[in-house]
Amino acid sequence: MKPRSVAARLPNTCLPGANWADCYELLFLGERLTAHEAARRALGSAPRWIGSLLALRNRLVAPLGLKAAAPAGDASLIGAFPILRESEGEAVLGFDDRHLDFRIVVEVRDGPADSQVIGVTTLVRRRSLFGYLYLAAVTPFHKAIVPALLAQLNEPARPVT
Repeated sequence: MKPRSVAARLPNTCLPGANWADCYELLFLGERLTAHEAARRALGSAPRWIGSLLALRNRLVAPLGLKAAAPAGDASLIGAFPILRESEGEAVLGFDDRHLDFRIVVEVRDGPADSQVIGVTTLVRRRSLFGYLYLAAVTPFHKAIVPALLAQLNEPARPVT
């Protein structure tokens, strides 16, 4: 199954004041996952093309004083994203920056039969004109990256780096 875009809900308690959101869901037929496990498998090991795009993004925004991705290997991170809170059914990741605040919410719920529905919602609170411009520039990439990361859940498990 391929991830599909679904309506995101605003307002959202994971980021009060968010003024942009999207959500992708995947019907997952594998073993039962917690939200933390799903987040680690989807976000913890990105394909090379995504890593290259993020490295380019970090080089471009560094002179502007924007935060780069956090270094990998920290247990309080999933991929490059700090874990803000989690339960069995929901993991909330993200951080706040000068131009915008964002959250990635990974949710796991029962699906039909023995499946699960795994959703990734991205919430953004744009804080300035630059936040609006930045989000407009990265949205086309975001719309390719998030479904690609979510689709990894249906691929054979790979070691997380």
